[in-house]
Amino acid sequence: MWQSGLQVCWYATLSKASRPQEKSGSDPVFQYVGQHKKPTHKVFVWGFSFTGALGIPTFVVPDSGRKKPRKYQLTPYRLETAEQISSAACGYGFTLIASPSKDVTKLWGMGLNKNSQLGFQRTQHDRHKSYDYVLEPSPVALPLVEPLQTRVVQVACGRAHSLVLTDREGVFSMGNNAYGQCGRRIVEDEVYRCVFLYSAVGEIHQQFSDVACGQDHSLFLTETGKVFACGWGADGQTGLGHHNISSSPVEVGGDLAGVEVQQISTYGDCSLAVSKDGQLYGWGNSEYRQLAFVTQATQMNSPRHLPLKGCGKVVQAACGGTQVAILNDKGEVFVWGYGILGKGPKLSESSTPEMIPPTLFGRSEFNPSGVVSRIRCGLSHFAAVTDRGELFVWGKNVRGCLGIGKKDDQYFPWRVTVPGQVVDVACGVDHMVALAKSLL
Repeated sequence: MWQSGLQVCWYATLSKASRPQEKSGSDPVFQYVGQHKKPTHKVFVWGFSFTGALGIPTFVVPDSGRKKPRKYQLTPYRLETAEQISSAACGYGFTLIASPSKDVTKLWGMGLNKNSQLGFQRTQHDRHKSYDYVLEPSPVALPLVEPLQTRVVQVACGRAHSLVLTDREGVFSMGNNAYGQCGRRIVEDEVYRCVFLYSAVGEIHQQFSDVACGQDHSLFLTETGKVFACGWGADGQTGLGHHNISSSPVEVGGDLAGVEVQQISTYGDCSLAVSKDGQLYGWGNSEYRQLAFVTQATQMNSPRHLPLKGCGKVVQAACGGTQVAILNDKGEVFVWGYGILGKGPKLSESSTPEMIPPTLFGRSEFNPSGVVSRIRCGLSHFAAVTDRGELFVWGKNVRGCLGIGKKDDQYFPWRVTVPGQVVDVACGVDHMVALAKSLL
């Protein structure tokens, strides 16, 4: 069944410069890292493989050297890429990776593609048909006006749609648009597997600095700090003051009116925004007490300021399906909501922020600089990257998505063994992608 969805694109990255060099002389001298050696950028994947989201085709369709498919990859596995990858996003069974290159090819997709969330992946036999599954990184052709001058800055993935942020030509969207989440007019009975790319900018004549995908809605942040939203609004997740569908990006108001926002986050049906002065704002689903600071209702359709106490200045937020995490300017992580929050099996629900002890991220009197510098959230798990490039994960270990070598859930932050220093990480439902650099 998988053969029909096979899209072959090999990118060899093994470089002669990375191999030990033997110098002439009576005794061999091996030079592993030169004085001016540049960092090697690497991509690692793990979790559920059968959708093709990991980009390793032999996991799904074994070659002659392997008898059985590998359904779960429980530890980080290197994905060979010729280009430096600077942004990655994990959707529901699919992955996008992007390079900051100005080459024509700068975006690749892999995994489930039944809604063209990876763009139109033309089959070999019919140019009007697209592959439902892409088993290894396949180029996504962006309809750029100036392809050799435009870079891809960021990618984001939802349940069945994707957003691609560029530095010169705005945002492009692809995939399912049944609720207007792609920022374009809804076409009744549209067949999404044959749809090409569409611009999500609409009538907004501003440059974007950040994009985020919820399950079926999208958030856009402009360089001036304004938030726009479109898509499914039944839980108030668009923050537009109603529970209807919005098929074009509209500026979000409420308590965000006049506020300069620096970061946005969503993955399920709850949305968060962090202002430049370190305040947190939220809207959408609060069924799991994500927004219990300001409401007892299970839904909130307009942004409200969330009065956090004892959390300091917020610099980042991460919002999953039922759980929330924030990072303050001291590198401390706070969590609340419902699920495995990271403070043991006894804490499964909290309406107020709970700080995860810094010692669980490796900080001690011998390592006082080991602070968290980045947080991410999947549908039911968390990830944190420290200033030393170490990756910690915790939460529901759906299909081995934590990368800790086993399928058990993880109740406290656990360090994932990744060769090199982790720069960023993308969390999905049942798989993850890490971007790392190394001098070896």
